[in-house]
Amino acid sequence: MLVLQQELTPDSLFIQTGNFKLYKKTAHASYYADKFHNKRTASGIKYDRNKFTAAHKKLPFGTTLKITNEANGKSVIVIVTDRGPFVRSREIDLSKRAFMDIANNKSAGAMMVTIEILQK
Repeated sequence: MLVLQQELTPDSLFIQTGNFKLYKKTAHASYYADKFHNKRTASGIKYDRNKFTAAHKKLPFGTTLKITNEANGKSVIVIVTDRGPFVRSREIDLSKRAFMDIANNKSAGAMMVTIEILQK
């Protein structure tokens, strides 16, 4: 499958509507370290900490996800653009922007989330 870069560049105005299907509840999420900003992802595009993107071990690039913080109910929509995380207990890495938008504690490095997949 060929992944086109323009398909994987959500911006801060990215809004997706549709039906979401539960993928995983009580998943451990973290966010990318700043050192990865502007580095190439596994999909070939550059990671931008200010975009709404995520890394997942198995979900296809371009998959649209709704990530909900289980502690406060806040959610964001992200697109899978990379592989990871590579820490055994973690299910998903979010861009810094996506993580901070739903975090209770901005200094925390991880949170429990629910992951839903957009059904097209």
